[in-house]
Amino acid sequence: MNVQDAVKELQSLDMENPGSWPQWVHIAAAIFAALLLVGLGYHFVIKPKVEELDGEKSREVALRKEFEDKQKKVAALDAYKEQLAEMERSFGAMLRQLPSRTEVANLLNDISQTRVASSLEEELFEPQAEIRKEFYAEIPNRIVVTGSYHQMGEFVSAVAALPRIVTIDEVDIRGAGGNKGQLRMSALAKTYRYLDDSELAAAPKAGGQ
Repeated sequence: MNVQDAVKELQSLDMENPGSWPQWVHIAAAIFAALLLVGLGYHFVIKPKVEELDGEKSREVALRKEFEDKQKKVAALDAYKEQLAEMERSFGAMLRQLPSRTEVANLLNDISQTRVASSLEEELFEPQAEIRKEFYAEIPNRIVVTGSYHQMGEFVSAVAALPRIVTIDEVDIRGAGGNKGQLRMSALAKTYRYLDDSELAAAPKAGGQ
């Protein structure tokens, strides 16, 4: 059957009597109805489900990324807490090296004994005004001693080995005048002490003399 015959046969169909239609028309109608049902089913049933599935996949990706970001933050927080704990331990160890107010006199005596042990002659040992910092106080002591270069090196090394923190600043070494081979050293020996609770409460931001 050619196309023209098929068209003529379709035009002559009795719409009120489908039973009289040729077999190929029934088959074509069935195929068309099936395709229509598939199309409608995809548009109204499958397509919304596909779009919903795509939305869930996008949400899953977003949630996974959020989880990974939070996991990284938690890992960084743990590392930060560990670092902070280590800093607190180090700070505590350093703080224990600072004498209290009642121990300063003993520390100054230790410096004098170190000078004697190094066989240096003392010309001056003069405590200066205390300088308050945020949580500790700096106690400078102007010293002038005479002796050999070796004795001065021994003194500085011994002071550095004291269990409490002592620094030597503003060092000036010159010849000791008429004494051959003797030197005179002027320096500022700084000791430190921590401020007790009452001092911190009275002047928590003190930074002057």
